[in-house]
Amino acid sequence: MDAMTLAAALTPDPDDSKPLYIQVNDRLRALIDRGALRRGDAIPAERDLAEMIGVSRVTVRKAFVELVESGVLLQKKGAGTFVAGRIEQPLSRLLGFSEDMRARGFEPGSVWLRREESVASPDEAMALGIAPHAPVLRLKRIRMANGQPMAIETAVMSAQFGLKPQDIGESLYDAVRKRDLLPVRALQRIRARIGAVSEIELLHLEKASAVLAIERRSFLADGRVLEVTFSCYRADLYDFVVELRGGGEGR
Repeated sequence: MDAMTLAAALTPDPDDSKPLYIQVNDRLRALIDRGALRRGDAIPAERDLAEMIGVSRVTVRKAFVELVESGVLLQKKGAGTFVAGRIEQPLSRLLGFSEDMRARGFEPGSVWLRREESVASPDEAMALGIAPHAPVLRLKRIRMANGQPMAIETAVMSAQFGLKPQDIGESLYDAVRKRDLLPVRALQRIRARIGAVSEIELLHLEKASAVLAIERRSFLADGRVLEVTFSCYRADLYDFVVELRGGGEGR
C-alpha cells in the first residue's frame, strides 16, 4: 500500500466521537483484517505516520501500544514496526515449536518455568503408557516468537529415554534428534476454553480471554510414546489449519 492510500485510510474522522488513538487503532486493525496490510509489511515510524495523518506522535504511540500488546503489530528494536498477523499451523505436519517458528521467519525463544526430573502424575502416566509415579523429565516454559509470548507448554517424557534437564536447550526435538528418538507420528487434541488467571498473565492477555488448549502425544516408530505435551496457545494469534480431501481423490 502506498503512503497516500495509507494516510487516507488512517486519517481520523473529525466527526467521530471516539478518541483519535482509538480511531487510528481501529482503522489500522481493519486494514490488516481485510488483507490490505499483510504479515511482514512495514508501518511508518511514529513521527512520520503522525505527520501523514495529522495527529500527534503521542496519539500514534498509544494506538501502536495496544496493537503490539494484542499481537497485531510487532516492533523490532532498531528496525521499526511491522504487521505481525496471525500464525497458521498446519495440523498435517509434525514439527517442534522452534523449527516451526524458524520456518515462518520468526526467532523462537523460551522463558523457562520448570525444568526438572520428577514423577508422573496419573494423567501423565496414562498418556505415556508408564507406571504411575514412574520417573519423568518435565519441561514447562513460555514459548516465544520474536519476543512475543505465544504459548505455555509443558512437555513430559519418560526417564527411560535417558534425557536430563541439562540436555534440553531451546528445542526439545533437537535434543531427541541427537539420540535418534524423533517421533514419526502424533495424536493431537485441541479445545477452546477461557484461560486461567495465571495463563492470561503469562501470555499478556486481557481478562477472560480465550485460549487453545492442546494435548499432543508423539510416537516413535516402534509404537512407544516419546512425550506428551500440554500446551495453552493464544487464540488471538494462532490458527490451526487442516487440509481435507474427498474420498474419491487419488483412486
